[in-house]
Amino acid sequence: MSEGQAKTAPETRKLAAIMFTDIVGFSRQMGANEARTLHLLEVHNQTIAQAVVAHRGHVIKTAGDGFLVEFPSVVHAVQCAQQIQAQLRAHNGEQEKDEQIHLRIGVHLGDMVVQPNGDVLGDGVNIASRLQTLAEPDTICISDMVYRDVAQKVPLGTVISLGRPKLKNIAQRFPIYALLSEQPTGLPHTLRRQGLRFRRAATAHLSWAALVVGVVVGGAIIALLSPSSLTPIPRPALRDQEPLPLPDKPSIAVLPFVNISGDPEQEYFSDGLTEELITSLSKLSGLFIVARHSVFTYKGKAVKVQEVRRELGVRYVLEGSVRKASSRVLITTQLVDATTGYHLWSEHYDRELQDIFALQEEITRKIMVQLAIRLTEAEEQKQVWRQYTSNVEAWDTLCRGAAYYSRYTKEANAQARQLYEQAIELDPTYALAYTGLGWSYYMEWVWQWSQDLQSLERAFEWTQKAIALDDSLPASHVLLSVVFLFKKQHDQAIVEAKRAVALNPNGADGYLELGLILNYAGQPEEAIEMVEKAMRLNPRYPSDYLWILGAAHLLTERYEEAIAIQKRALNLNPNMLASHLALAIIYSELGREGESQAEVTEALRISPQLSLEVWRQRAPYKDPTVLERILAALRKAGLK
Repeated sequence: MSEGQAKTAPETRKLAAIMFTDIVGFSRQMGANEARTLHLLEVHNQTIAQAVVAHRGHVIKTAGDGFLVEFPSVVHAVQCAQQIQAQLRAHNGEQEKDEQIHLRIGVHLGDMVVQPNGDVLGDGVNIASRLQTLAEPDTICISDMVYRDVAQKVPLGTVISLGRPKLKNIAQRFPIYALLSEQPTGLPHTLRRQGLRFRRAATAHLSWAALVVGVVVGGAIIALLSPSSLTPIPRPALRDQEPLPLPDKPSIAVLPFVNISGDPEQEYFSDGLTEELITSLSKLSGLFIVARHSVFTYKGKAVKVQEVRRELGVRYVLEGSVRKASSRVLITTQLVDATTGYHLWSEHYDRELQDIFALQEEITRKIMVQLAIRLTEAEEQKQVWRQYTSNVEAWDTLCRGAAYYSRYTKEANAQARQLYEQAIELDPTYALAYTGLGWSYYMEWVWQWSQDLQSLERAFEWTQKAIALDDSLPASHVLLSVVFLFKKQHDQAIVEAKRAVALNPNGADGYLELGLILNYAGQPEEAIEMVEKAMRLNPRYPSDYLWILGAAHLLTERYEEAIAIQKRALNLNPNMLASHLALAIIYSELGREGESQAEVTEALRISPQLSLEVWRQRAPYKDPTVLERILAALRKAGLK
C-alpha cells in the first residue's frame, strides 16, 4: 500500500433522514435588490439554524439559499421542516410582499455517502433535492418512506398525494406527499385526488367531475371537514378480496398511459390523453368503464391485467404509452382480454400534434369495433366523442391548468385560473375552459383564499356561461349542482346532478354527488342507491364514498350499519374528520357519551377551529330540524 493510499480515509455510507431547503425566487430577488435579499437571507439562515439545533439536526452543506441537513430520525426532520415553515409564515404575516421569505422543503429517508473531503452523495441526497423542487412555495414534500414512519407520530395537518411522479435521474418511482403549510380559514374542507391517492396532474373533463365529491364534501352532512382528511392512506392491492363479478355489458379499464418522453413535465399530457379516452368511452351507455380514480391508483406501477380484472371487475384493459416531441406525438396502445391475457388489438401511431383529436376518436372507434359497441340514436346525435375545441393549443393550455388546479394550493389555483383564461383567449367558445374557471372560483370560496365574498357567485356565472355555450358537459352541471346546493336550492341542485349523470352514465362521481345532495335534501334512501352505483363504477373508492354512504345510514337511524361504514372509512383515512363527527353524532344519540366525546376530541385534534356556529351557518340542510338534531348531538358530545 502506498503512502498516499494509507492516508486516504474511506468514504462512509449511512441511512439518514435528509432535509433539503430552497428559497423561492432567490435569484430573481437578488437581481432586483441585492441588499434587501441579503438581509432576508440572514433572517432565513437564522431561522433554519435555530430549528435545526432544536431538532438535533446537523447542517451538512449550504449553497447560497439552500440547506442540506441530516437528522437522527425522520420525526425530527419533519418537525424541523414544520417549525421552519411556521416561523416563516409568522414572519411573512408582518411583512410587505417584498420582505417575505417563501421556502420549498423536501424530506427523505435514504442512503447518504460521505466522502473523505466532506462532500455528500447518494440517492438519499438526490431524492431529497428532487422532492424540494416538487414542493409548492411554503409547503413540504416528503417521500413514502418518511410518510409511513411519521403519519402516526406527528400531526401532519393537510396532506395531499402527488402520486408517483418521475424524479429527474431517479429510476425508481414511489409515492410522494405534500404537506400544506397551514389550515385554510373558515369552512374546513375535504378534497379527494383522486383520488388524491394518485398524481394530481388531472386534466380535461373527468378531472373536474372527479373533484366534485371532494369539493362538495366540504359542506356535507358533517359539514365541517378538515383539510387533514386529505391525508391519503394508500389502499393495498385487493388480493384477498373475491373477484368482482363482471357487468352484464362489455366492461373496460383504461390504465394511465405511460409518459415515455423522459420529461416529467409531460406527465400532464399523457394523463390528459388517458382522461380524454375515459371521457369519450364513459358516455357510451352500452359500455361499462371504470372511473378515473380507480385506474389511476395503478399509475407508475407494473401490474398484471389479471389483477386489474379481479380488483376492478372488468373484462378488458386498455394500456398505452405516449411521447410528445416538438410537433409530433407517438402513441402505442393495446387492448387486452383480462380474463385470458390475449391481446385483441394493438397499434402504433406517429402523428402530428395537430391530429391529436382525430387520433383520440380513431382509438375510441377501434375499441368500439373490438367490443362490438353500437351507438344509440341519441348518442349518434350527441356526437358523444366530439372534442370541445378544435384548437390544440387551447386544449393543451387547459390540461396544464387542470394539473395546477389539482394541487389544491392558493398559488397553484391562481396559476390554474390564468391558464384557463389563456385557453379562453385562444378559443372564446371553449366551454370546458369556462367550467375550469368556475371551479377555480369555487375552490377559492371553499378555502376562503380571497376576501372576495362573491367568489361563489363568480363560479355560478362562469358555469352558466359554459352551459350556454355547450349544454352537454357533465362537469358544468356538476359544478352548477354544487353551487345550487350551497345556495340551499336543493331542487335545482338535484336537477343539475341528474343531468350530469344522464350525460355521463359511467360517471361515478356524478352518482356520488347526487347521493350527497339527496342526503342534504332529506332523501337518504335514494342517496344509498346512488352511492352504491358510484362504488361499483369506482371499486377503489376513497374514504369519502364510505362517509357519504354512512351519513345516509345515520339519517335513516340505522346506527349499527352507519358505525361499521364510518369505521371502514377511518381504516382508509384515519384523519377523515367527517367520519369522526358522524361517529360522535351516532354515539351521542345512542347515549354512549364516552365514545362520542372521544370522537369530538379526535375531531378537534384534526381541526381545532371546528365550531357549531360555523357549521350552523354553512351546512345546506333542506330541513332545519335535521340540522338542529345533529347540532344537539354534537353539543351533547362536547363540541362548542
